Amino acid sequence: MHRRDFLALAATTPAIAQDILTLAPPKANARIPYGKEPAQFGDLFLPKGPIPHPTVLFIHGGFWRSAFNLDHAGHLCAALARAGAAVWSLEYRRLGDPGGNWAGMSDDIIHGAQHLVALQARYNLDLTRTIAAGHSAGGQLALWLAAQRVIDLRGVVPLAAVSDLRRAWALQLDGGVVGQLLGGSPDQVPQRYAAASPAELLPISVPQRLLHGTADNVVPFDMSQRFAKASGNAKLIPLTGASHFDLIDPRARIWPTVQRNILDWEF
Repeated sequence: MHRRDFLALAATTPAIAQDILTLAPPKANARIPYGKEPAQFGDLFLPKGPIPHPTVLFIHGGFWRSAFNLDHAGHLCAALARAGAAVWSLEYRRLGDPGGNWAGMSDDIIHGAQHLVALQARYNLDLTRTIAAGHSAGGQLALWLAAQRVIDLRGVVPLAAVSDLRRAWALQLDGGVVGQLLGGSPDQVPQRYAAASPAELLPISVPQRLLHGTADNVVPFDMSQRFAKASGNAKLIPLTGASHFDLIDPRARIWPTVQRNILDWEF
């Protein structure tokens, strides 16, 4: 999906979240590299509350394409920081970037997540209270990360996640972008779907809390319904009438529910 097409989808939503993709993002407390490539960095948002800080590792969406970066997730990250959590918002190589295929992208997610250990002491992070969250394609990456067990997570909170890559191919979401991500269809590269699709990595031992808008016109609500039913370790929170972009907009009426489910550490 080109940027203009993604923006056009946002503009069809009735909520105030229709402009969240173009609003100037708030400034993070620090922008920190975790590797040498231009896209290997994260933005760290810090709260003013007691230390050490509970931590949210957030992964932005955009159908894995380089047309969108982490800026549009900055509003969500800043809101969570105001509510008391440190937020490590990951950038990563995406389709269109050098090395932005699945191999490079998944490697970035792992190394970016593991970099929290290097930040722990300097920024007073409580890594015993860490959850991963992500929106849309970022939700797929957050679930995938949880399945890898490379960092300790209290839970994972996917927001309107593309949780089943085979189904995403069947539905031709974003013009079949998952085929570009994995280098072919499920029939052509079944082993890549098996390794990358959260639905094929079940059971995932990390508890999952799935939030999805029932009026989502980008990633269908029933994808999260199906995933939650198959998981055995997931709770589905339907957001009645919410669109795809409402979930990352702190101005949206559903935001208190989104924030509460991300920052409730008792999974």
